[in-house]
Amino acid sequence: MSSFVNLNSPSYMPTLFGGGPAGNSLLDTLYGRTKPVAGNTNPIAALAQARSGEKKQVERVAAEPEVKRDLARFAQALAKAKTPADLLNDPAALKVLLTANGLGDQSGAPALAKQALLSDPAKSDALVNRLSDSRWKTINKTYDFANKGLTVLRDPTIQAAVANGYAEVHWRESLDRTTPGLSNAMDFMKRAGTITSAVQVLGDPTFRAVVTTALGLPKQIAFQTLNAQETAISKRLDLTKFKDPGFVQQFTQRYLLAASDAAKTEASAAAASGTGADLSSLAARAGGLVV
Repeated sequence: MSSFVNLNSPSYMPTLFGGGPAGNSLLDTLYGRTKPVAGNTNPIAALAQARSGEKKQVERVAAEPEVKRDLARFAQALAKAKTPADLLNDPAALKVLLTANGLGDQSGAPALAKQALLSDPAKSDALVNRLSDSRWKTINKTYDFANKGLTVLRDPTIQAAVANGYAEVHWRESLDRTTPGLSNAMDFMKRAGTITSAVQVLGDPTFRAVVTTALGLPKQIAFQTLNAQETAISKRLDLTKFKDPGFVQQFTQRYLLAASDAAKTEASAAAASGTGADLSSLAARAGGLVV
């Protein structure tokens, strides 16, 4: 005698696990697997629209309660601080400073951040000179805490730049929700003119993402030696062309098209394979969420 088990999932399950590509379910969101999805938006048109409306959009983000609260905490911490160390010891202030300078992804490493920002680059053994990520040298040079203390940050103009930078980063990150890579594209267009070497490209996450994607270099290139990576870029690209705004725009558009194609390919592959392979592990991690 045979029996049958109802395999139809409860109504909440499609929402919990998602019914399409990875990154669309509640569990995906909870555990950081949410990814930008390439839609029908033309990436080139999206770039033009973002550039034309940047000022107003950044002002709107700056007026958002969460952003205003973060900036107020930064201002309060700066007003109370007697030394750079005092300021950097405040988690909220450190978060704002790092994010405003393109290092928001390093907010979870406060010890490293403080040591890198407070170190004196004039000393050969300084941590900032030993880090491959070129962003640390840039922010260190900008504020020069080791030699100037809080003098640079006490300047109202610099404080305004930090506040604007913080709001701008939040705005740029929101762009990726509809146009994959648009945040990198906006950042790249502003700073591409400073590129002078392949080492600099490889040491900056934004530069690396844009250049390698536009050139069609696989992500696996990161496993090769630094010299091999430099050669791969130098053979395919004349870096001096980044001094030409016209070339920068064309190269950025090339990157956006490649990023859009990659996102669509990834989404299609995920949809074809389904999400069943890792549902059990996600559910286990959710603990009491699944009842």
